[in-house]
Amino acid sequence: MTLRNEAALDFLRTRRSRPAKTLTKPAPSRDQLIEILEAGTRVPDHGKLEPWRLKILEKPTLEKIASAAKKYCESINCEEAVTAKALKQFEDGELGVLVIEVQKPSEKIPEIEQTYSAGAVCLSLVNAGLAAGWGANWLTGWLSHDRNFVSETFGLDTNERVAGIIYFGTETVTPAERPRPNLAEIVTWE
Repeated sequence: MTLRNEAALDFLRTRRSRPAKTLTKPAPSRDQLIEILEAGTRVPDHGKLEPWRLKILEKPTLEKIASAAKKYCESINCEEAVTAKALKQFEDGELGVLVIEVQKPSEKIPEIEQTYSAGAVCLSLVNAGLAAGWGANWLTGWLSHDRNFVSETFGLDTNERVAGIIYFGTETVTPAERPRPNLAEIVTWE
């Protein structure tokens, strides 16, 4: 029999991502981030494929990505507002973890389960960061799904795509609670 963990349940019932734009420095140190990464990569992974990899994006790298994003947006004639929004997360971020889904050949594990495992890493990293006392947020944005941009900027192979960028930093504003799902509307008992 598994013992009930009230502290973990309370955390999960009250967890709330922190908007990335409200996170500032300091960000977790390398040792603090390793603790978050160790906890955040303990996710369902059928077949032990590890269908994901991580890139740590420190401030100088985020600034380079912002510059690359600006050039890319200009090259495809994006509207100014679209470009500004695309750049914001890279310009504002202090520390990000790029979660890259890596589709691996498997006769037993379908691609969709590999995708779900990469998504589980994203959420688990957010929760690990929050549990460690940091502000954390999971973002993507249209550039994260633009094949040309991610191939050039992040060096992704054809079997890879961005699952998310998890930002960490010091919380400057505690966000208000938001409406949560109404279980009566989404749960059926059979």
